[in-house]
Amino acid sequence: MTPSDHPAPRSTAVDHRAAIATETARFVAALKGADLTTPVPSCPEWILADLVKHTGSVQRWFSSLLHARVQEPPRTRKVDLQLPDRQEEYADWLAESATVAAQAFAATDPNLPMWAWGVDQHARFWARRMLFETLLHRVDADLALGRRPAIDRPLAVDGIDEFLVNLPCAAFFAPDVANLRGPGKTIRFRATDGDDNWFVRLRPDGFGLDTSPAATDTADATVQGTAADLLLLLYGRLRHDTTPFTHDGDKDLLAHWFANSAF
Repeated sequence: MTPSDHPAPRSTAVDHRAAIATETARFVAALKGADLTTPVPSCPEWILADLVKHTGSVQRWFSSLLHARVQEPPRTRKVDLQLPDRQEEYADWLAESATVAAQAFAATDPNLPMWAWGVDQHARFWARRMLFETLLHRVDADLALGRRPAIDRPLAVDGIDEFLVNLPCAAFFAPDVANLRGPGKTIRFRATDGDDNWFVRLRPDGFGLDTSPAATDTADATVQGTAADLLLLLYGRLRHDTTPFTHDGDKDLLAHWFANSAF
């Protein structure tokens, strides 16, 4: 399925560009005094140094795509990372990566048509995607350092939508997504700290968010939790059968979803 086959993202009041700066600053602050050889349990086989390098690299690569105004899938991911030799300098490098991103945003109209691997074929896709790459890995750093991560609710709500809208397009790097098929069954994700709901319908030819009025009537399975916890659930940082969540309905459907929706 092509991006145009899927519903458009819901409108959001989140300033993705500003939030990237904020989340990067939180990430950098979390690294103060940290041992960068600390394992990151939520990213197996990574240490904090790997997490920092990945996040900054994503910010710099996406920035290069924005500067290039790409109109087709890039053939290479090579970019001058300017990564320092000493891990002690990684935190400052990550902060500089956010500055590189800010410069790319300042030079690019967010409504500029661009190639994107997801639904929204505009430059703003890359800012939104960069935000949740940064936020999620900031959370990974917090978890690795034994801290309870805090996620601002508006960001969590926007992140859930961003994940579910784009997931059907992600099979080229998350191949198990192709297994998400079904005879019209629906899964409801409900935020208990507000009135936000997401209905995902699994069809014989694929899956996606169902925004039709009928979707709000019933669901074959439901998972409930705070928006922040639902975001971490969708990204595999929490399990649906643990304390933060309540769920009912078709347990096999939920097991099938979570076995194949890893991003």
